[in-house]
Amino acid sequence: MGVYQTLALSVPSRLGMLIPDLVVAQLPDHSESDTHIPAALAELVVEVTSKSNARHDRISKPAAYATAGIPLYLLVDRWAPGGPTATLYGEPKGDVYRVLSAAKFGDPLTLPAPFGLTIDTSEFPEA
Repeated sequence: MGVYQTLALSVPSRLGMLIPDLVVAQLPDHSESDTHIPAALAELVVEVTSKSNARHDRISKPAAYATAGIPLYLLVDRWAPGGPTATLYGEPKGDVYRVLSAAKFGDPLTLPAPFGLTIDTSEFPEA
C-alpha cells in the first residue's frame, strides 16, 4: 500500500472529486502524473480539520467516503467540541460510518487490519 497526498478521489455518487489530506491505497499502476483514482480503491482516508473546514470534514466528507465504500476514515480534529480528538470511523453503510474508536490527543489510537498499528497521538499539535 502507498500513502498519498493531494490525490483526488472520484466520488460519482457525489458528482465530483474530493481531496483528502492523506489517502492509503493499493495502487500497483500508480504514477506521479495520476491526479485522481476511484474512491473505492482507497483503504483509508485521513482528514485534518482546520477552523474553516471542520464542519465539512465532520459531515460532508465522511458521508461521501462512506457512500463510496471506503473502509476506514480517520478524522484528526483539533477543534472537536470535547477537545482535540482523533476519531476512527469504519463499517460504512449507505452514507454513514460507525465510530470504531476515538482518542484524545495524547492517547494511542489503534488501526485495525490490514494496518494493525497504533498511532501515537501525543505528537499531534493541539494549537
